[in-house]
This record gives sequence, C-alpha cells and structure tokens, in this order.
Amino acid sequence: MAYIGIQPAESFTSFATQEFSTSATTSYTLDHAVANENEIALFVNNVRQQPGSGKAYTATGTALTLSEATASTDTMYCVFLGRALQTVTPATNSITSAMISDDAVTAAKIADAVPLGKILQAVTVVNSTASASSSTSYADVGTSVAITPSASTSKVLALVTFTVEIAGSSQGQAVYLKILRDSTSIYDNYAVRGYDQGSSGVQVLAACGISVLDSPSSSSQLTYKLQFKRENGSEARHKYSSITLLEVGA
Repeated sequence: MAYIGIQPAESFTSFATQEFSTSATTSYTLDHAVANENEIALFVNNVRQQPGSGKAYTATGTALTLSEATASTDTMYCVFLGRALQTVTPATNSITSAMISDDAVTAAKIADAVPLGKILQAVTVVNSTASASSSTSYADVGTSVAITPSASTSKVLALVTFTVEIAGSSQGQAVYLKILRDSTSIYDNYAVRGYDQGSSGVQVLAACGISVLDSPSSSSQLTYKLQFKRENGSEARHKYSSITLLEVGA
C-alpha cells in the first residue's frame, strides 16, 4: 500500500506486557518498575480495571496491589504503557559525529565491522644506504619499519624489495635474506644469486621481491626488519631495499 507524505521513522510499535499466575491474593510483582498505577493497564478476565487508590488497583515500583483478591481461576495481565518497544531506523545522513561520544568507537569495533581482506592501514620504509657484508651470519641491513595493528585478529602482509651488488668472482654464490617481526623470523631463505658472466671482478646487481602474509596475533606495536648474509663469505653490498606493511582485516 502506498504511503502519502514522510514515512514515520518507527517501523513497528508495540508495548511490553506481563501475564500473571493468579491465586487468592491481592499482591503481585511487576516485571518492570513503574512510578504509579497509571503507567500500566490491568486486565482481569479481559476486563480493564480502573487504576487509583480506592479503585481496582494501585502500583508503585514493582509492587502491584489489588483492592480485591483474585481467584486461581482468573486470568490477569497488564500492559506497560510507558514501555513502548520500537524499531527505529535513523534517516540517511541523520547521524553526525557530534552525536557519537568520545572513544565510543574503538579500534576493535572497527575491525569487527570490516569484512575479511580489507586493508586497514599501510606503512612503508625505503633504504638506499649502501652497506657491505661478507659474513655468513645474518647482519642487519638497516631497513626496518613499525606498525601497530588495530586488532589482534588482523594479519600483516609484508612486501619486501631487496637489491644487492655481488662480486662477480663469486659466480653462482647466493645472498640470503631474513625478515624479522621483532625477534621472530617470518622469512629465512635464498634471495638472489650473482653470476660473473665469465669476467672475474665484475660487480653484478641482483634484485628480488618477497611477500609474506604474517599472523602476529597482537595489537601492540611490531617492528619488521631485514637481515642478509653471504653463502661463501665474499662481499655483497646492499644497494636498495624497502618494506611495505599492509594490515589486513580478519
């Protein structure tokens, strides 16, 4: 059926009711406290009773008092006139930021409302400072970045680029890369391999890209950093690296 004019905000309206198990008594307990008897409509055997002192009933708080005792065969119920139950949908664009209390919307609530796979934040760092290492043990590259997940259920997608200069005399020798979250390794493997192309002493520039989906299970600040090492102890020189961290809502 068509509706003329502005449609009311209340989709449905009803009133809270209470049914009583009757007995030979004048005293009953209400489910909801009231200021006085005028806040309820009382029905005995489907006949509405007159409220007020000296009439059919009085009420205060949760105490309902009848002027005459009921019988166990009676039926009795009341309607709470002050407890209208409504389904209300705010009008579009009617809620403003001023209506929301400070700190009412927490990061966890935001995360709960975010569907799986949505990017919540992104941080990145770029390092183009040269640093050499001939160690066969991992050493810091000098590339690190911190992120604080908005929820412990979030995942962190780490996107890493890594470029090194490798001595050509070390034909076929690899450079290994480690990605750490704080002190926890989330990637530890071969990264690049240099070839001298038949010319001893030629410096070969090698690059790689690595992506790791991490599950830190934390909403505290986390620091991700890079380390590298040589396979055979000859020198490798870091030329460029970057880390981009994407928080993915779970």
